[in-house]
Amino acid sequence: IELKSGILNIFLRTGIVFTQVDLWLGLSYCDGKWNEVIVSKEGSVISATMNELREQALEPRVQQLEVNSPVYIGGIPPEIQSFYRELGLEQGFGGCMKDVKFTRGAVVNLASVSSSAVRVNLDGCLSTDSAVNCRGNDSILVYRGKEQSVYESALQPFTEYLYRVVALNEGGSVSSAWTHIRTRESVPQNVPTPSRAHSINGYSIEVTWDKPAGVIGVIEKYILKAYEADGPTVPITSAELADTGMLTGILRGLHPFTNYAVTLTACTLAGCTESLHALNISTPQEAPEDVQSPTAISFPTFLLMSWSPPKTPNGIITQYTLYMNGIPIYSGNGTKYVVKDLAVFTPHQFLLTACTLAGCTNSTQVTLFTAQLPPSHVDAPVLTVLDSRTIYVQWKEPVEVNGILDHYIIYMATNEQNFTKWNVIYNSTELFLDFTIPQLFPGTEYLIKLAACTGGGCSISAASMAVTDESTPEGVPAPKAQSYASDSFNISWTKPEYPNGIITSYGLYMDGVLLQNSSQLSCYAYGLAPWSLHSFRVQACTAKGCALGPLVEARTLEAAPEGMVDVFTTVDGSKEVQLKWLAPNKPNGKLTYAVLVTGLFYADQ
Repeated sequence: IELKSGILNIFLRTGIVFTQVDLWLGLSYCDGKWNEVIVSKEGSVISATMNELREQALEPRVQQLEVNSPVYIGGIPPEIQSFYRELGLEQGFGGCMKDVKFTRGAVVNLASVSSSAVRVNLDGCLSTDSAVNCRGNDSILVYRGKEQSVYESALQPFTEYLYRVVALNEGGSVSSAWTHIRTRESVPQNVPTPSRAHSINGYSIEVTWDKPAGVIGVIEKYILKAYEADGPTVPITSAELADTGMLTGILRGLHPFTNYAVTLTACTLAGCTESLHALNISTPQEAPEDVQSPTAISFPTFLLMSWSPPKTPNGIITQYTLYMNGIPIYSGNGTKYVVKDLAVFTPHQFLLTACTLAGCTNSTQVTLFTAQLPPSHVDAPVLTVLDSRTIYVQWKEPVEVNGILDHYIIYMATNEQNFTKWNVIYNSTELFLDFTIPQLFPGTEYLIKLAACTGGGCSISAASMAVTDESTPEGVPAPKAQSYASDSFNISWTKPEYPNGIITSYGLYMDGVLLQNSSQLSCYAYGLAPWSLHSFRVQACTAKGCALGPLVEARTLEAAPEGMVDVFTTVDGSKEVQLKWLAPNKPNGKLTYAVLVTGLFYADQ
């Protein structure tokens, strides 16, 4: 179809048959009004009608017309122009087009169905200039001068304009071809509030709206936004709708039992505008989400149950139901419940159901235990003496543990501390049933008891007794010898540092000779010479043998010397005498001498 030089030309080719219809219009269509053009093929008749004018052609050989290729309006792409050389394909049409309709099907929105298009005005001409604007010779002069560029303002948005340049001189003029250009779109104005909304469920709503009035350009998309009422100014969710022919959309991702304000945003290529007002809607209740499993404070024979509201209640919670081992044990609005008469440290399965008017949701199942107690009874350990320094301890696991065994403790006391102080010698979470106690003292009586512990505490057994084998004593002390007279000693000593058994006797050696052998810790030695030196050593004995202590020496007290002191004199001159003497036969001590002289002494005058 071409409009050229006032003639509407129809070219139709079916197979090898070519038909042409020419309708003479003149300039009757250049009246600034809309003109309706109808092109039809009915059997062998091809007709063209514009307003009151009609022309038709009869071609019996014409075949049935089946359109199975793209329909091009306003031109043909360059890549296929070589197949239609009979068409002039000239530029220069100035006008507008709307309401393109085929016999079969609805009115076509060219903006939404076109796969590729130059942005032409698809909604009608916006210019109200003179009715002869469609004539090339009656265009509006926008510039006269010598410059080679011009800036034109105050144009209509999203409107196609045709321009050509005429170069003039005194000899005549020459014109350029017509070139077309389109102004950009404007941002939509006065976007309406959504007209209706209804909830599909608690998570989505369907929104309906009216097409914005006065939009200059093609609406590229609609955007629905949902804001929480009295909430932040950031939308909770939004939905972009590219099919602008649809005036209904669905908003998803909402929360049940929540008030929302819904707005509509319309977008052109120039930008988007959101409606000034919002449509309020409340989503209905749904079954709760994220129902929390119950928790418990454990006691030996009961559980203090409690639970928190669902993280996402999705409505008003009408009832909680608590199940134990698959059986409901509580129903109501409370968040606490005491489960009584339970066995010590026994597992139970619990599940919580939370309900709204829309439905119920279960939590995940949890296993909770009653609290532990100490074991009911712990048998005394069995002791085996391995040698003089080692005891092997064995025990049995308690029959009634009342929980999970956590560790064993071994306590030990000795007769050296009168069994009043108990020391921990073993504490282990490795649940062995034996332990060897090393580095003990020989011949010593030990009391040993066992503690078995759970998370609820410890129970202690009765004490078992064992005596390590005896050995020879160690650490026999040195005796203390004190002389109170010149002929005797009082000798005393203490027990060995490590008796290593029962001391059967003490032996006292004086000068290498056994002076006394008894259980006494002292001895009296007499009949000794004054100031005489003697050595002493103590021997301690058990059934396994004897051991000697260190050697010490001591002297008796001094006594008066016995015997005569023989003196010898020698005259060495008129003024000197030399004296010599012999010691007494029995000094009886450490002697010192005094020389007494009587008579006249020489003195210088």
